[in-house]
Amino acid sequence: MKAAIFVLATMLCAEGVAAASAPLSYEIERGRAFAQRHCATCHAIGRAGSSPYAPAPPFGTLHERYDVEALAEALAEGIVVGHGGARQMPQFVLSPAEIDDLLAYLKSLETS
Repeated sequence: MKAAIFVLATMLCAEGVAAASAPLSYEIERGRAFAQRHCATCHAIGRAGSSPYAPAPPFGTLHERYDVEALAEALAEGIVVGHGGARQMPQFVLSPAEIDDLLAYLKSLETS
């Protein structure tokens, strides 16, 4: 009986930790809204689709090219990236909350 209670308590605790570290839906929605306002002119911001500006990678594939968590530092310092061609990506410096929201949104686009 004690073993069963221990296993149940361990499972509930593990679920609580996973839930606490999982992005919340409002963070994902705020990240999507940020991407819509600031990124959608050039990037496909959904899970699928081609970017309006071909050299700009679609957000749905960013996790294939980059560790999404590692983008936090670049976003905090001011990401400056050229996609080639006539357009250059504008410099963005995001607040910590905006970074968390955008990363939550980008992670939500990853497919298993």
